[in-house]
Amino acid sequence: MKEPKRILFISQEIFPYLAEETPTRLLNRQIPEYFQGHGYETRTFMPKFGEINERRNQLHEVIRLSGMNLIIEESDHPLLIKVASIQSARIQIYFIDNDDLFHRRKGVRDENGAEYADNDDRVIFYARGVIETVKKLRWTPNIILCSGWMSALAPLYLKKAFGDEPFFANSKIVLMLDNNEYERPFSTRFAEKLRIDGITSTDVRSIAGFPVGYEELMRLAADFSDAFVYATPKVNQRVANYIETKSKPILTCTDSEDHTEVSKQIWEFCQTLEE
Repeated sequence: MKEPKRILFISQEIFPYLAEETPTRLLNRQIPEYFQGHGYETRTFMPKFGEINERRNQLHEVIRLSGMNLIIEESDHPLLIKVASIQSARIQIYFIDNDDLFHRRKGVRDENGAEYADNDDRVIFYARGVIETVKKLRWTPNIILCSGWMSALAPLYLKKAFGDEPFFANSKIVLMLDNNEYERPFSTRFAEKLRIDGITSTDVRSIAGFPVGYEELMRLAADFSDAFVYATPKVNQRVANYIETKSKPILTCTDSEDHTEVSKQIWEFCQTLEE
């Protein structure tokens, strides 16, 4: 019997776990359900932000997947994996958690609306945490869809640090852009902080030695992605201009308020990447 195709979603935010019904959150909720309904096996990840109510959403820790320490600038950060289900869609969501970086933090901003100074560490931890968890699951995706700037390091890590892993060697990485940007640049040490075995100074030279804003981060993600989706009518035009120099497949979604229709467009686009 032929094995089903597999798609990995690395998302920044998904409704209903973050309560406000923004277009991106609703779309990230719809896409896995659409793919699963059309024959794909799915795995979906998001950060376990502190505002997510574990009891109400019935999150529970997956002990066999938790316990790894991820090192960022010589600091150990224990990786906790939790899981919950969206019953109406029959999909599971895996949550990347850490007491210091996520569990006690509300989203990407504090209670006063200021972006956290260590969002750069959180981006590193999230991308590495997803990849290490998928390896533990021994699950090989055909397509990897990265949604939101918090997923933006996944293409670099997948291509360079984990590129020889049999789990990811043939995966197509799709970077999905929306209109959600961050304002507080990451530290000038970001390029050094994200490096692990397999990632060289050449790989990160475009962001080395200066504050890393949204545009710089997304251009880095674009360098290591195979295809792109513009999921909202407005995306950062300078990032889009850079992407268009890459001569890689691009999908510009239409009718962005109809999330089922957009999911269908993304599904059809992914079929062409596997041909």
